[in-house]
Amino acid sequence: MSADAAEVSTGSTSGAETVAVVVVTYNRAALLTRMLAGLAALERQPDAVIVVDNASTDHTSTVLDGVTDLPLQVIRPQENLGGAGGFNRGVQAAYDQGFDRIWLMDDDVVPAPNSLDVLLSVDDEVSDCLLTVREDTQGRLVEKAAVIFDLRNPLRIKPKTAMVETTYRTREAMPALVEIHNVPFEGFMVRRRVVDAIGLPDPDFFIFYDDVDYALRARRAGFRIYAVRDAVLVRQLDFDQQHDLSGWKGYYMYRNLFRVHLRYGENALVRAKPWLITAGVVALSPVRGGRAEARNVRRALKDARASR
Repeated sequence: MSADAAEVSTGSTSGAETVAVVVVTYNRAALLTRMLAGLAALERQPDAVIVVDNASTDHTSTVLDGVTDLPLQVIRPQENLGGAGGFNRGVQAAYDQGFDRIWLMDDDVVPAPNSLDVLLSVDDEVSDCLLTVREDTQGRLVEKAAVIFDLRNPLRIKPKTAMVETTYRTREAMPALVEIHNVPFEGFMVRRRVVDAIGLPDPDFFIFYDDVDYALRARRAGFRIYAVRDAVLVRQLDFDQQHDLSGWKGYYMYRNLFRVHLRYGENALVRAKPWLITAGVVALSPVRGGRAEARNVRRALKDARASR
C-alpha cells in the first residue's frame, strides 16, 4: 500500500501513544528481510511501518510484497532520493497521518524484541528525542553517537570528539540515559512536537550528515536527546567509515561536513574551517595522488556555500 493511499487509525482505546516506524532501503533485500522480521517480533507492535524503497533494482519489491505480519506501507519514489530524501518522505508520511512518535531506522539494523517497550517507558519529561543503542552481532557496544560534538573549537578537524562507544566501552557501564549531541538515523525516535518545531529531515543532504543536521536543529530548538541504554538495536554490518574521498561519496562527505560547519559553527574561526580543509587537501594532492579528491573538495566547498 502506498502511504498516500493508506487509511491509518492513530487513535488507541488505551490512550497509548501511536508509533510509526520509518525505514529507508536501497538494494539490500537480504538485510531488509531480517530487519522486517525483527519489527514483526517486537513485543509492542508499531502502529505502522513505512518503508521508503529508494528505486531498488534488486528483489526488494518481492520482499515487501510478501510482508503479511506488519502494518506495512510502501513509498516508491521514481528515483533514488538517498537516505536523506528517503527519511524526508517517510517522516512526512508519518507526520501527515498523525502518529505521536516516529522511529527512524536504516535497513541494516534489527531491534531487540523489547526495545519499543523500553523507549516508550522513558519518563515523559525526557522522551522527546530518544536513541536506541546499537550493538554488533557479537553483543559489543558500537554506538557512535556523539557525547561531544564540538562546533566551537576551530582546531578540531572533526567535531565528534567523544562517542558513547569510546566513553563507556560496554553497555553495562552506561547510565540508563546518556545525553548525546548527535544521532544516526538508526533507531532515532522523535515525538510529533519535535517535527512541529523543526520540520523534516533535509533531503538535500542526500547521504551523510542529514542525521547530524536534524539533531543539531532539535538541540537548538531546546530539545535534549538521550541514548537509552536498555533499548537495544543490533547492527548487521560492521562499520566502514573509510570511504573513498576521491569518489562520489567523498564529495557528499566533504560538502555536508562543510554545511554543518557553515550552518552551526559557533564562531567565525569554526565557520572558516571548510576553507582551511579545502586548502590543505588541494595543497597536498600532488604528493598524495589526490587530484580527484581535490576536485571533490573544491566543488564541495562551492556547493556548501551556496546552500547556507
